[in-house]
Amino acid sequence: MRGRRDSRSSLAPGQQNLAAYPHPGAHILSSFVKFPEGCVGLCVPARGKRRRGNESSLARGAGHAVPCRHWGKLRGPVCARSREAEAGEREQPGAGEARKRCAGLEEVPLEVLRQRESKWLDMLNNWDKWMAKKHKKIRLRCQKGIPPSLRGRAWQYLSGSKVKLEQNVGKFDELDLLTGDPKWLDVIERDLHRQFPFHEMFVSRGGHGQQDLFRVLKAYTLYRPEEGYCQAQAPIAAVLLMHMPAEQAFWCLVQICEKYLPGYYSEKLEAIQLDGQILFSLLHKVSPVAYKHLSKQKIDPILYMTEWFMCAFSRTLPWSSVLRVWDMFFCEGVKIIFRVGLVLLKHTLGSSDKLKSCQGQYETMERLRALSPKIMQETFLVQEVIELPVTERQIEREHLIQLKKWREMHGELQCKSPPRLHGAKAISDAEPPTRKALEPVPSIIVPPGPAPVPKARKSKEKSREKSLGGPANGPGAEGNGAPVSTRELLHPQVSPHHQSKESLSSRESEDTYL
Repeated sequence: MRGRRDSRSSLAPGQQNLAAYPHPGAHILSSFVKFPEGCVGLCVPARGKRRRGNESSLARGAGHAVPCRHWGKLRGPVCARSREAEAGEREQPGAGEARKRCAGLEEVPLEVLRQRESKWLDMLNNWDKWMAKKHKKIRLRCQKGIPPSLRGRAWQYLSGSKVKLEQNVGKFDELDLLTGDPKWLDVIERDLHRQFPFHEMFVSRGGHGQQDLFRVLKAYTLYRPEEGYCQAQAPIAAVLLMHMPAEQAFWCLVQICEKYLPGYYSEKLEAIQLDGQILFSLLHKVSPVAYKHLSKQKIDPILYMTEWFMCAFSRTLPWSSVLRVWDMFFCEGVKIIFRVGLVLLKHTLGSSDKLKSCQGQYETMERLRALSPKIMQETFLVQEVIELPVTERQIEREHLIQLKKWREMHGELQCKSPPRLHGAKAISDAEPPTRKALEPVPSIIVPPGPAPVPKARKSKEKSREKSLGGPANGPGAEGNGAPVSTRELLHPQVSPHHQSKESLSSRESEDTYL
């Protein structure tokens, strides 16, 4: 790390980060951070030989973070710890609890976890009803955290990727059989070993995790050839693969790229630049001190928020915090990403005491690169994000303002992206489930009710009754005197009252996956 810093020391403080940041048109992860081989986010492997079997891999979808001592030298997402401090903690009682608090872990009692699983199973088996009538309850339960055993399935329902898969059965298999563009395949292959190299799925070259990651990313380049591949998509797809199979992960990635973060991974990176200005404008209201400092240092938002937003904080936060943020992100949309960024900026640069060691551009950027573990701790971060009053309406209002400024300075956007949908409710309303149209016809045939009689026909029947001295004879003479046609006898209509109960039972018969 010392050599990397010395190689940039010849540049002026204001040019050091700009030199590492490529041109906005470059189709790569445009972050000011340069990661060496085998690096995950800001976690740098320790020097020396690594003993086999000493790594604590993340359980597939279990939501547990790797202990600090197994990551080697740590600078960002997890607490930086020295060997002396670790040795001292081993001698003290309660050292394990202190380490868990440092890493951001939150232990959920087993009974509480089983209760949450039962509630989520009920919601997932009756998803349409819950999304239509009890969306606020879903949001509250996402804020508490989705049970690890159901997290992958819940993400599919929240993002709408399950419906997307039902609408495109076999599409992923077709894309998987195609060769793909060689220019994207080479870049994808070079990025495979960089995604969570200590995770059991991605630890070995050519393993099933890296193979599935390659399949998902290659399929997206074929599904959206105009966008191709962006390096920030790799950690997104890797996190998804930890919780679901490749096909489901692909459609979940499609929903993130098209509904939650449209335009983020396009070639010009125009959408991420606009959101950077939106974040900076919202910071003026949330933390005027941090806003004033960044304005004084002339630090563009694109320098510190690109990796945060494009990777959805998967490279920045501790693992447990990443999962909690993603739970809320899939439910409430991009406002969660904005809130997390604002919380990090507020608690890093939001007071005069914290700015004493950030007198220049370089010092400020170093502080934003090495965030305090206390800020990123799961319980603290989630509570701050929930309480921060930033709404979809504010984001859309700022988007219109920044879009107008962009057009005045740069003209129209070159890469037009679809409108952004804020969360699961907006996606559900925009794309109603197709299975409603495929509901089976009820097996119980209910006799039809009386059909309405035209006025002209009623007058003729009355005159006929007067002339004959009684009601008209023939079919339909009983009851209200309405004639029943042959078509109605052969194909009776089912009343909505009887059909709704049968339809509900068919929806509730969906299997549950643990």
